[in-house]
Amino acid sequence: MLFQAPSQLRPKLRIDSAELRLVELKLLNPFRISTGVATKKTFPLLILRSGNIEGYAEGVCDTLPDYLPETTVSSMMMMRDVFLPQIIGKEFSTPYELSQMMRHWRDHQMAKACVEMAYWDLWSKSLGLSLSHALGGTRKEVEVGVSLGIKEIPESLLDVERHVQQGYRRIKLKVMPGHDLKLLEKVRNRFPDIHLTVDANCAYTLADLALLRQFDDFGLDYIEQPLAWDDLQDHAKLQSMMRTAICLDECIRTPELCRKALAIDAGRVINIKVGRVGGHAYARQIHDICQAHDVPVWCGGMLESGIGRAHNIHLSTLEQFKRPGDTSSSSRYFERDIVCEKLETENGIMPVPSNGAGIGVTLDYDFLETVTLSKEAF
Repeated sequence: MLFQAPSQLRPKLRIDSAELRLVELKLLNPFRISTGVATKKTFPLLILRSGNIEGYAEGVCDTLPDYLPETTVSSMMMMRDVFLPQIIGKEFSTPYELSQMMRHWRDHQMAKACVEMAYWDLWSKSLGLSLSHALGGTRKEVEVGVSLGIKEIPESLLDVERHVQQGYRRIKLKVMPGHDLKLLEKVRNRFPDIHLTVDANCAYTLADLALLRQFDDFGLDYIEQPLAWDDLQDHAKLQSMMRTAICLDECIRTPELCRKALAIDAGRVINIKVGRVGGHAYARQIHDICQAHDVPVWCGGMLESGIGRAHNIHLSTLEQFKRPGDTSSSSRYFERDIVCEKLETENGIMPVPSNGAGIGVTLDYDFLETVTLSKEAF
């Protein structure tokens, strides 16, 4: 059962209408991981309205099921045909109440998250609160790391050097079989003291055990999701044979899976992606489970625009986010963002967006119209 804030704190908030867009932003540079190469970011953008207040969120699904089974098509279908018809014209006391309404539908965590996150923004604005305060966060800024895609080793070394000079607090390298040990050796030899991690995006199996155990030689903070996206047991077996902490990403889609993963020691760090787990309410629950187990968490990224990036920054203000997240500068990814505010880091620190209540950013509607592929009103 999700925590329920007392309903008497405020009148119920009615959702008058919604707008669902499909938006496409070109990436400044191709971003390669073990499962493929991204050259653009295509995502659902949801706007919920109550009176003269708007709440924003974006979906983190991919066009193909190369991260998790949910896709842009299936996510937008669930919002269009199931979730939005259920909430338009309805009143909710808190985002937890809305989240509970969607709970009985199986999976589709990213679609649920998009709807719930937009309502969190709307609800926070109606209260005149920043989203971070509404979630229980206390920080005004968060530590930020950077995620570097797969490139040739000389290019990767230049990438690492540039971002170390910019002050990022953690360097994460994407790896895959054939692009791992030599890369780590070169990077660690040149940068012996940086906080270094790797992300495999499920590229290895237990047949690669001898190879994976060599990762222990490079002083990594953790190795992220080395094995299959839905296999906790093999991660537990691997963790028992490695000194390096395993960080779980794709495997953690619900609070229940997080609890089970920690119970069998399948990982010792958790990446919380709010879109992957069904929204802020479930992200908070996972945060609290990890806090009870003294397991650090951090906020992962999905190449979000400024809307999703702002949500991630606010979430990262919670206490147990003890590792730098992936909320690096928006200008690393896009020539122009769909928000008016600049979300930029300085010396590895990202200020919490604060232009008004809610997520603290505003839509650049003029530019948004030029990058919108479709638009539906509810």
